[in-house]
Amino acid sequence: MGLIKLRKNKKFNYTPRYFDDKGEGNPFEIKHKFDEFRKTVGGNKGLKTKFNEAIEDYKNPDEAANRRILIILAVLVLIFLFIIDFDLTIFFSK
Repeated sequence: MGLIKLRKNKKFNYTPRYFDDKGEGNPFEIKHKFDEFRKTVGGNKGLKTKFNEAIEDYKNPDEAANRRILIILAVLVLIFLFIIDFDLTIFFSK
């Protein structure tokens, strides 16, 4: 009647539609495209190790990216000052 025996799970032979048949990689693995360039992704590292690696990445940034961030930040600050009608003449002496 089913009181003693447990029902067995159904098994399916599933292959993903867009998985190449060469067998490269795991089709069920979800991986971000920038994971191979990051130090803080992967492994079961502790919080302290992840934090220290993030600080190391911050200390050695790419100079072009750093310049780009500064330019974007300056443009956003100027747009904000324009929106709130800030008077920039207080910075210039006559």
